[in-house]
Amino acid sequence: MTSQTPEISPPPPEPEKLPWHLTLLGRLRAYFFAGILVTAPVSITFYLAWKFILFMDDQVSPLIPPAFNPKNWGIPGFGLVAVVVSLTLVGALTAGFFGRVLVRLYDTVLERMPVLRGIYSAVKQIFETMLAQKANAFREVALIEYPRKGIWTLAFITGTPKGQLRSCFDDEMVNVFVPTTPNPTSGFLLFLPKRDVRILDMSVEDGIKMVVSTGIITPSEKPQVSPNARS
Repeated sequence: MTSQTPEISPPPPEPEKLPWHLTLLGRLRAYFFAGILVTAPVSITFYLAWKFILFMDDQVSPLIPPAFNPKNWGIPGFGLVAVVVSLTLVGALTAGFFGRVLVRLYDTVLERMPVLRGIYSAVKQIFETMLAQKANAFREVALIEYPRKGIWTLAFITGTPKGQLRSCFDDEMVNVFVPTTPNPTSGFLLFLPKRDVRILDMSVEDGIKMVVSTGIITPSEKPQVSPNARS
């Protein structure tokens, strides 16, 4: 019997090491983009807030006499404070009896104007829907098949059809707003059967972030808690 010696495979080739200056450049580039990712959101947020404060100051300052104008004293932000205080006072005044009568009066006048009544009624309904505490608009995020079967898009549930629209459908329907990307202020209003809408366990804020970021920012899945852990 002849003993066969096992074949020894050659050692794998060592990975080619990059020159030290290329590795250093790669790290510096990664640090640079990391610095942009950290500082850009904060800088842009404070820049826009500062521009908004200066804009409010420029709008309010002409209405104040120069001797009492805080802008001449080098105090920024007075315009924003003045607007907030003024809106609060207006809201407090309209909450009384005479305020409600006055609001009802100019509502009647504006709703009878041919051109302004359409704009006024639309803007009023939008603000009442967004600011009302009991409103259910934009409280749920859903998936729907749009613009055709097999293609899914993110949408927001805004309510259910009422009045004449309700009598036009046999199934239980929902109002769905499909926003455009990356500008969620425009989009399409659709009326879909409730069975064709998949409600997501996602907040409206996360849904808007996903739309604005064109899908780059995706909310992570919430961990499921076992029954034993709940008990």
